[in-house]
Amino acid sequence: MEILAFGVQSDERPLIQRAFAGHHDVRCLDVFLTEDTAPIAAGHEIISTSVNCGLGHRVLQTLAAGGTQMIAQRSTGFNNIDLDVAERLGMTAARVSYYSPYSVAEFAWTLGMAVNRRIVRAATRTRDFDFRLDGLMGRDMRGRTVGVIGTGKIGEAFTRIAHGFGMSLLGWDVAENPACRELGMEYVSKERLLAESDLITLHVPLMPATQHLIDAAALRAMKDDAILVNSSRGGLVDTAALVSELREGRFTGVGLDVYEAEAGLFFLDKSMEAVEDDTLARLVTFPNVLVTSHQAYYTLDAVGQIIDTTLNNVLDYTAGRRSENVLVPRS
Repeated sequence: MEILAFGVQSDERPLIQRAFAGHHDVRCLDVFLTEDTAPIAAGHEIISTSVNCGLGHRVLQTLAAGGTQMIAQRSTGFNNIDLDVAERLGMTAARVSYYSPYSVAEFAWTLGMAVNRRIVRAATRTRDFDFRLDGLMGRDMRGRTVGVIGTGKIGEAFTRIAHGFGMSLLGWDVAENPACRELGMEYVSKERLLAESDLITLHVPLMPATQHLIDAAALRAMKDDAILVNSSRGGLVDTAALVSELREGRFTGVGLDVYEAEAGLFFLDKSMEAVEDDTLARLVTFPNVLVTSHQAYYTLDAVGQIIDTTLNNVLDYTAGRRSENVLVPRS
């Protein structure tokens, strides 16, 4: 059976082909799944998608009409898939429930430190042989307070890093993580966490209850010199409200690996095109803001685990098995 994989990065291609060798043929496409590209999948019972592929009702209807019955998502997040429609169409969908939490946690810490120590500005200057220190002053993290919103596997890994740097630990989640408690984390209200934290990092899934979790009111509750890091999902932050606060000169730094309107932008080369997203265009002009292209998960270790799990999801489907990764069971 040939499996069609959408949105495959060049670094991923050999890993996918190597993993699937001896099991199924796999055809890797660099294009993302959209209404325009969905007809390409005709005749493929199984397709694989990335988190920036759009699987709304029209795309799913096109896929179903073309014979697709199984969607193997190469990510933990699945807010891009209309699961109700997939179920009505008799399609099954599976995701990757787990991969290295250290990949995202380490990158989130790196973002925080990069904006704190003005790394991008310093690197840009030195390329022009400008070695002044003006405007590059950062802060020690030791003795300051970190607020971890979402203390699951990734939040715990981030907490361990912050603990190693000697920070005070505040946490907020629907359920406490005993491992974080053992590290000295104090679970507090979201309001207190926002008000007291010098660095705030987000590690919760995107769902209706967390959409714009960091809204205008939450941003106003933060310290003027706080650092905000989001390596989870763009929709957790009200970007327009964030821009408004940045225009007032607030925050030491903001590190964003995700953006709420990233679909159709991230993972693509838009360098030769006019920027149509005014909010993103304004966001990247702030000297204390660092935006990266949803790469926190992108390590050899994590991507390898994602691909291996995707293969296992496909093998489970063809064998009629069901695992914890299944979002919509086979009808």
